[in-house]
Amino acid sequence: MNQTIRKSLFSEYKRKLWSPFLKGISKYQLVKDGDHIAVCISGGKDSMVMAFLFKELLSHQLINFKLTYLVMDPGYQAHHRQQIIENAKNLGLELTIFDTAVFEESESHKQPCYACARKRRGHLYVKAKELGCNKIALGHHYDDVLETIVMNMFFKGTIETMMPYLTSKNHEGMSLIRPMTLVLEKDIVSFSKSNNLSFLKCACRYSEKTERNQGDRLKARQVLKTLSSIDPDIPDQLFHSLSSVNLKKVLKYKFNDEVFDFYDYIEMTS
Repeated sequence: MNQTIRKSLFSEYKRKLWSPFLKGISKYQLVKDGDHIAVCISGGKDSMVMAFLFKELLSHQLINFKLTYLVMDPGYQAHHRQQIIENAKNLGLELTIFDTAVFEESESHKQPCYACARKRRGHLYVKAKELGCNKIALGHHYDDVLETIVMNMFFKGTIETMMPYLTSKNHEGMSLIRPMTLVLEKDIVSFSKSNNLSFLKCACRYSEKTERNQGDRLKARQVLKTLSSIDPDIPDQLFHSLSSVNLKKVLKYKFNDEVFDFYDYIEMTS
């Protein structure tokens, strides 16, 4: 492993990466004694940096858990796969790689990126469970969470967020965690650039032919950029709002499969 990268994590990037990573794990209780976590690596900056942070967490022995650095090859070209392997060596990660045909299976779908994401996650759950893991970790960060909030509120008319912890409905005994929830994308980018790390962006044939994110997620980024220009504190307040919901002051909400109307509360208290 390149020791210069490790030194930078605990000097310049301790406050920007290491601290929010630890805070997210503690705040949302994502890692517990006895866990065996499949750290899912796509080859992009977010998942690779997450894997590096997990490696450091394991070495600090703050929690008694196991890691598997899991890479699903959905049909990468040979040089893309090799780039993942070289980056892993640079970060000191021992990869477990398995092959699928997700790119090929998703390309003809009406929404190929959506289909690809769903299929990827399904394969990761199955392989992780086969390897004895009870959790998979994905590299979604703070900005992903904000974009998801805006997408749901502005373009779907719902109030939902990207949860830091989920129990799988389709894979018994498995959970999904997002330990990068409090880490800013700009700090991941800065860390990567300062250490001369070059990661994959997507590497699928479809994204090479078309512009990615030309849907609601791109619109959400534009909305957030506009809101930030009005007041730089708005994104943080938006993030906080999903942790401070007053159910007495919403018109309707759903809990599991049951829907509650504000009149239900009035009737209960009248």
